[in-house]
Amino acid sequence: MAERAPLRVVVAVLTYRRPADLAAVLPELVAQVGDVGGRVLVVDNDPEAGARAAVDSFGAPVDYVHEPAPGIAAARNRALDEADADLLVFVDDDERPRPGWLVALLDTYRDSRPAAVVGPVVSEYEVPPDPWVSAGRFFDRRRLPTGTEIEVAATNNLLLDLAQVGALRFDVRFGLTGGSDTLFSRALHRSGSRMVWCDEAVVVDVVPASRVTREWVLRRAYRSGNSWSRTSLVLADGPAAALGARLSCTARGVVRCLGGAARWGIGVLTGSVVHRARGRRTLMRGAGLVAGAWGGVYAEYGRG
Repeated sequence: MAERAPLRVVVAVLTYRRPADLAAVLPELVAQVGDVGGRVLVVDNDPEAGARAAVDSFGAPVDYVHEPAPGIAAARNRALDEADADLLVFVDDDERPRPGWLVALLDTYRDSRPAAVVGPVVSEYEVPPDPWVSAGRFFDRRRLPTGTEIEVAATNNLLLDLAQVGALRFDVRFGLTGGSDTLFSRALHRSGSRMVWCDEAVVVDVVPASRVTREWVLRRAYRSGNSWSRTSLVLADGPAAALGARLSCTARGVVRCLGGAARWGIGVLTGSVVHRARGRRTLMRGAGLVAGAWGGVYAEYGRG
C-alpha cells in the first residue's frame, strides 16, 4: 500500500520564444498531470518574458516562472529550484506526450525508486526530410527494454527523484553550447545513483523544417562530440585524470574521423547514400571530440 502512496509531481516545460509549440503542448500536459494530481511548471527563458501572458491565461494547474539568465542550463536549474515536489519531470516544449506517458514514468519509478527514469523520443516531421537525412536514419533514437539501467540521458523525457538529486545542478557553462544534461546525468550516474529506462513513456518530437537538413545534422554531430569531450574533462578528478580524458577523447575522435572518412569514400565509390551520409556524420562527431578535448567550444544555442 505504501508504494502506491501519492507522489507530488511537477512537469517542467522550458520554453524560449515558441508560442505555437507551448500552446500545443500545454493542454496535453494538463490532461496528463490531471490523472496523477500533479502540476505543470513553465520556465520562460525569454529575457522579455514573452510566454507570461499565454501561460497566465491558461490558469490552473499551470504555474509560470521567468528565468532571464540566458541558456537552457539556467532554465533547468530554475525548474529544480522551483519544484516543491517529490518528482520533477522534464519535457521539451516541441514535444507531445502520448497517452499514458506520465503514468508509465511513475509506474516504472515506483517499481524500484531509481534516481531517474528516462523515456523514448520518437520523431515526426513538419516537412519530409532531406533524402540524405532519411538515408542516414539520423532521427531514429534508441529504444530499450523497460527497466534497463543507463548511464547518460537527455532532459527531453526525464523524471527525477528530487531527494536523490539533492544539490546537483546543471552547469551553466554549457547553457548556450548544449551538453548540460549530458554532464548532469553522467554526474548523477557517477555518484552511484540509478537511472532506468521506461519504453512505454513515449513523447513525440515535432521536428521543424530547419532541422531536417544535412547541414543541421552535421552541426549537431559536431556539437555532440564537442560536448562529450568537454563533459569528460569536467568530470575528471585532477590534472592526471584530465590529461587521460583529453587523450582518450582525442584518440576516439581520430578513430571516428578516419572511420567516417573511409565510410564516406566507400559511399562515393559504390554510390551508397547511406554510407556517404553516415560516414560524414561520424567524421563530424569525431572532429567535435578532438576539438572539445583541446578547448574548442561550439555554441549551438548562441543568441548573438
